[in-house]
Amino acid sequence: MPRDIPLGNGNLLVAFDRNYEIRDLYWPHVGQENHAMGHAFRTGVWVAGQLRWLDDPGWERELKYKPDTMVSAVTLKHPVFDLMIKASDVVDFHEDLLVRRFDIKNLSEKNQEVRLFFHQDFHIGGSEFGDTAYYEPQRRAVIHYKGAYWFLVNGAVLVDDQQPAWAPTEDTAPSLQVGVHGWSCGLKEVRDLQGTWRDAEDGQLSGNAIANGPVDSTIAFTLHIPGNESRSLYVWMAAASNFDQLATINRLVRQRGPQAYLERASAFWNLWLTRQLPDLTDLPEKVSDQYKTSLLVMRTQIDNRGAIIAANDSDIFSYINDSYSYMWPRDGALVANALNQAGYLDLPRQFFKLSARVLTNQGYLLHKYNPDGTLASSWHPWYRDGEKELPIQEDESALVLWALGRHFQRHGDVYFIKPLYRGLICPIADFLVEYRDQDSGLPLPSYGLWEERRGILSWTAGAVWGGLTAAADFAENFGEQERAYNYRRVAAEIKMAVERHLWQPDLGYFAKLLYQSEDKKWQADLAVDASLCGLWQFGMYTADDPKISSTMQAIQERLRVKTEVGGIARYEDDGYHQVSQDISNIPGNPWFVSTLWVAEWLAETALSEADLAASLELLVWAAERSLPSGIMAEQLHPFSGEPLSVSPLTWSHAAYVASLLTYLRARERLV
Repeated sequence: MPRDIPLGNGNLLVAFDRNYEIRDLYWPHVGQENHAMGHAFRTGVWVAGQLRWLDDPGWERELKYKPDTMVSAVTLKHPVFDLMIKASDVVDFHEDLLVRRFDIKNLSEKNQEVRLFFHQDFHIGGSEFGDTAYYEPQRRAVIHYKGAYWFLVNGAVLVDDQQPAWAPTEDTAPSLQVGVHGWSCGLKEVRDLQGTWRDAEDGQLSGNAIANGPVDSTIAFTLHIPGNESRSLYVWMAAASNFDQLATINRLVRQRGPQAYLERASAFWNLWLTRQLPDLTDLPEKVSDQYKTSLLVMRTQIDNRGAIIAANDSDIFSYINDSYSYMWPRDGALVANALNQAGYLDLPRQFFKLSARVLTNQGYLLHKYNPDGTLASSWHPWYRDGEKELPIQEDESALVLWALGRHFQRHGDVYFIKPLYRGLICPIADFLVEYRDQDSGLPLPSYGLWEERRGILSWTAGAVWGGLTAAADFAENFGEQERAYNYRRVAAEIKMAVERHLWQPDLGYFAKLLYQSEDKKWQADLAVDASLCGLWQFGMYTADDPKISSTMQAIQERLRVKTEVGGIARYEDDGYHQVSQDISNIPGNPWFVSTLWVAEWLAETALSEADLAASLELLVWAAERSLPSGIMAEQLHPFSGEPLSVSPLTWSHAAYVASLLTYLRARERLV
């Protein structure tokens, strides 16, 4: 199930699913410690003896973001209730705090008593073992903790006509009645116990004050709503490493009022976004909105210490028994480049500094990393056929150099680059120079960007060319002409080798990769692959080179998904989450990134407004195939258009930003 509404500040990431239930909760590293592990934090509404949890199929839901902010805008209705609920959620930009507001409108003439239940299914640190949940009476809140992970859940009701029983320490208007009205802490996932949410289904909670082990909790609030009127409720969740820090955050919310956090976060994210916006006039509203949403969603997936995480959707566990919650240097470089193009300085800087910290002494980056910079899980072996081999994807190292070069071209931040020159740029470039096949001149075999095969890929060759060219520019800037000459010489030799070994004149496109058969002879994989875009994206060829044009024609013809959903597949007969064996019509599921690469190329090569219209058509396609909230998955079901695999995929949003900016530059060029 996709994550329709992710909210985060670089420390705390909270992701809601399409039912508007919290399913993933990361803190203090985005993508590392998941304290929900995909288990639903349920929300229920009780009226006149009937309770409906939000996963009930009867709910009508609209899940979006408030325009130009990282604040949710949710509308809920259920046919058995005469109610309309409008909700807003935000993770504060400074405090590790989720604040939620629920405005409940009574649509009937008669007074109604409405009870809202909020269930917490914590698996602190990724496990339910050793957790504790308890009711804290002084703050009238429920607290969950284990080790250095502490979470407080509290709330407040707006009181219009009476002095609140639990008032803030400073005057606020309107008044707040702070504290939960009911609670229960109990066991789950043991002895057939399902959890305290079952306790809520009669409309009452037991008030059990503490539980330890595999535990959950449920809190309740009661509102009396006159006919045709509305009442408001706030709920907040704070994260900290100890009780005192939790208490401090809770006190701040009481003093300032939770509404202040909603308003200040809305203003902050609007400022973060709009200060860097390009001219989006005359674009379809869906396209401009998608660009802005993509920037905000990308921010939610980035840890404040530099790790750009591929995706944080724990439902992928059911398919691969692992997650996408890692930093792939490739994904990180492409996302950093999109942010750089969009005018954002600090996030790419943190990524490049983290890349320098995790770089091996030999000058290469490994497969993927945890958000804290430690080495992550991998399926690339160190050993094959009696010999050691490097379990790397060489493009990951090269693309960090390429993206850093683009960053410096845009910002010219010399003092930032200075320590990276010796600590990152030269070590990687020197490795790229040495990691070559002496007979062919091509890079040595490594794993490809799709991580499925080992060989010499056109994409990797293009990335290495881009990385070495960027390193040569840096060397010239730092006055090392001999080093610069050497990097350019090797880059030129790699391009000549691509021409000699990968270009297929009889077919009119480049081979996807070269691989060794069992008899150790080199064979060419001639399946058309969208990753051939790497030959022009990183500068080895111009986008309008005849060889590239014919290659892109093959991509558009042979990778187009011939269903109503449309889009471009990754490559012919793509087996990942494969839906259909009808390869002639469905070569693979449509991916956002591959489709957007074609949109980018069409814009880059446009000679007329008609040419540019083809690029815009694909940008519109991507925006329309996103969820109503603007979330983009990795890939789509070729018949239903439903998200497949992880959602959101950070790379998809980065590709949208990069493609739209290329479109805007082309539009300006053609004026």
